[in-house]
This record gives sequence, C-alpha cells and structure tokens, in this order.
Amino acid sequence: MADVDSRAGREYARKAPDERPLRGYAAVLGVFAAAAGAVAGAARLTGRELPERPAAGDIALLAVATHKLSRLITKDAITSPIRAPFTAFEEPAGEAELNESPRGHGARHAVGELLTCPFCTGVWVAGGLAAGLVFAPRLTRFGMSVAAAVAGSDFLHLAYDAAKRKAA
Repeated sequence: MADVDSRAGREYARKAPDERPLRGYAAVLGVFAAAAGAVAGAARLTGRELPERPAAGDIALLAVATHKLSRLITKDAITSPIRAPFTAFEEPAGEAELNESPRGHGARHAVGELLTCPFCTGVWVAGGLAAGLVFAPRLTRFGMSVAAAVAGSDFLHLAYDAAKRKAA
C-alpha cells in the first residue's frame, strides 16, 4: 500500500499555485499563531516563565509523546470520526491505521491536510504539550509518559509480530 503522506506530497507538487488552498493554509497558520500568542500572553500575565534550558528527559519524552499523539490523531481508526468532516477514507493502512485524503476546498481542505499528516499535526501537538509543560508540568509529564508508554508498546507489538512471521 502506498503511503498517503508520499501521495499527498506528490499531488501537492503537481498542483498549480492557484489550485492549492492558500487562503485555507493562511487561516490554519493564523489559528496556530493566535493560539501560540494566547499561550505566551497567558504565561506573561500569570508570571509563568519558560525554562532556561529544557531538560533532556523532557525533550525525549516530548518527542515520543508527540510522535504517538500525532499518529493517533492523524491515522488511528478510532479517531476517524474527528477527521471525517475534513477527510475521505481511502484504505486500511495496517496495524489499526487508515489512509485518508483531504476533502473539500479552502480551509476545509487545509484542515484535512493537517489531519492526515502526522508531521504537520506533530507541530500542533508539540506546541500544546510545550504549553502544558509551562502551565501544568506535572500533569503534562504524566500524560506524555502515558503516550510514550503506548508508543513503546506499539513498537513491541510490531517487533513481536515480525518475530512471529520470521519464525514461521
């Protein structure tokens, strides 16, 4: 099965500049910038400060949790109802994941692209988790630890299945 991210990239490259949902992209970027600004403003108003240098453990935990949560949002079958207004189902992608493509035009299409691309969604997830580390570090680290544990479990399931196939 072809990877949807690769197909989406090739389709994007073939589109003429006026076919891309530039206004939709601008709207999505505007929402991200407004959210980041609101978080920064709230941090300033409440006296919260960014760490001088984030701990290596927090960065590693943030990376693994962002990976898992971005795949959960963009690929998992159970979250497909959230994506459905913006995406169209294409095919199963194996191991409880789906391939979907953006639907519609303008902002709807841009949101569909965001919700089908784990790399794109990862920026939003990492931003949200980083904000959580500023405002509720203990709760956020706990949630990131759960997501990291699930990611580790996923890799162990895949390794176990691969070992079973090799032994057969």
